[in-house]
Amino acid sequence: MKRYIPFIKGLLLLCFVVFLYGFTSHRNNARKIAKINIHFENGDNLFVTYQTVNKLLIQNYEGLKNQPKESIFLDKLEETLLSNEMIENAEVFMNVNGELGAVIKQKTPIARVNQNGSAYYIDSNGKKMPLSLSYSARVLIVEGVANNTISEELFKLVELVYEDEFLKKQIVGVEQISTREFILKTRVGNQTVELGSLNQLDQKIKKLKVFYQKAINDKTLENYKTINLEYNNQVVCTKK
Repeated sequence: MKRYIPFIKGLLLLCFVVFLYGFTSHRNNARKIAKINIHFENGDNLFVTYQTVNKLLIQNYEGLKNQPKESIFLDKLEETLLSNEMIENAEVFMNVNGELGAVIKQKTPIARVNQNGSAYYIDSNGKKMPLSLSYSARVLIVEGVANNTISEELFKLVELVYEDEFLKKQIVGVEQISTREFILKTRVGNQTVELGSLNQLDQKIKKLKVFYQKAINDKTLENYKTINLEYNNQVVCTKK
């Protein structure tokens, strides 16, 4: 009989651990949600406010703060947040203190399309993003978009302008004059830059930068009305 004592002790210890784990888990799951913590990546909440996120969570789950943790499905909460057209990504989690956390990443507008009385943003993923009632982003203005369709060429161009410091300062508008041809509008001098297609785009942008540097140094930039980049190895301008 004595030889079974260690086995019995081990079995009792195992049962106690299982009971303790189950009791703790049940107690933890039954804990009421005490608080909702909302965090915006990079501290950026220009388009989606804390109140908006809080309202989305509470409205969809009826008194979320007072529900047991076991009744909350975090993936469903994330889906609720992602249904907002201003939110790019959302992660929802629960900590041991009964606090619900949400980490929100807003969409980033890189251009604004104005077309036939309607307006919307193009975000950093090339998707449409609605305007906000709480904040207006100072971004590139795009016109001439056919059928409100954001083409790959258009997205490539506005993304380039957004990411290039020189272009971001100098170019304020893009006009799509055909499916694959574009015109740029400048901030200083109010010139029209005839870009044409995006073929050899890198070379065209290099030519524009060299021209601008020279024209600014010579103080002749204001003399020009149009800047044509469509010719090989040269920039052709017309004067005002």
